[in-house]
Amino acid sequence: QVQLVESGGGLVQPGGSLRLSCAASGSIFSIGVMGWYRQAPGKQRELVARITSGTNTNYADSVKGRFTISRDNTKNTVYLQMNSLKPEDTAVYYCNADRVRTTPQKYEYRFWGQGTQVTVSS
Repeated sequence: QVQLVESGGGLVQPGGSLRLSCAASGSIFSIGVMGWYRQAPGKQRELVARITSGTNTNYADSVKGRFTISRDNTKNTVYLQMNSLKPEDTAVYYCNADRVRTTPQKYEYRFWGQGTQVTVSS
């Protein structure tokens, strides 16, 4: 079994910064794409950013230039550096691991963390 645990959320003023972390644990040989999604009240969950095992990245247009996703494959951890935060960034942020090699012969898909609240408000 694979678990994802997020940390780093909280309350921040507009223009501030936060850094989210997500550590994957369990039976892991390798992880493919990892990503961050968010869900605001009354809205659907949306992709924020994702990163391949080779560190190719893509971002939602709304966060380009403000957020940076990175990963440390030796720690099975993905990060999201969020700068110049806006009130519209307020949401629960979820970590995702899309394709995990859990044994030499087996892949499992789409693991989610429990979410961490980010609130941007003065």
